[in-house]
Amino acid sequence: MSALLEVAGVEAGYGGGRVLNGVSFSIGPGEVLALIGRNGVGKTTLMRALIGLVRLDEGGIALDGTAIGHEKPYVRAQKGMGYVPQGREIFGALTVAENLQVGAQANRAQAARMKEKVVGYFPILKTRYQQKAGTMSGGEQQQLAIARALISSPKVLLLDEPSEGIQPSIVDLIGETLLQIARETGIGVVLVEQDMGMVERIATRCCVMDKGRIVDTLSPAQLGDEQLIRQYLAL
Repeated sequence: MSALLEVAGVEAGYGGGRVLNGVSFSIGPGEVLALIGRNGVGKTTLMRALIGLVRLDEGGIALDGTAIGHEKPYVRAQKGMGYVPQGREIFGALTVAENLQVGAQANRAQAARMKEKVVGYFPILKTRYQQKAGTMSGGEQQQLAIARALISSPKVLLLDEPSEGIQPSIVDLIGETLLQIARETGIGVVLVEQDMGMVERIATRCCVMDKGRIVDTLSPAQLGDEQLIRQYLAL
């Protein structure tokens, strides 16, 4: 199985300070890769480096065989990288329909075809097209943020803490939907997540990060090992 996303020896940081230290991994079609670890180990910095918001100092990133490590974020989006940042960053003053239209700009040719399919994954959005996104609940906003990232038909979807601030029943719904999307479309998903229950249910593999490095790779079944998880997450 060929890789959709290949990350090789990535080093990056802020203001001359190094945060990522030689990060390497790959994912194939339909895989859900979870990045786990304590706060402050570089998970969000890695996601920002993948989408192009943090410049690489060393290493490379390839999307479906094409090097993108030095491309601007909008070019990466056009080439097939979807991104849902921590905090969602939906446009509260815009309607649901207008938020989706913003997401469609990355790939207008695909967006018209994908709109009904994407909204089908999140039925709550069908009845909310003209509602201002800022008036929606956190769980509804997260569903909108994921739909907005999916509407341009990405090859890889990056999600930073999608369960944050959301009630457990909606976390379960979002997790089940992400797994369905990965299986049905072949999209590769990279997920930063602290909710180990969600990770255990939907991840194919789990990469443990510490001090800007991937220090271990676990199977979802190993997340049930309380001693191991305490070791890595300091619970």
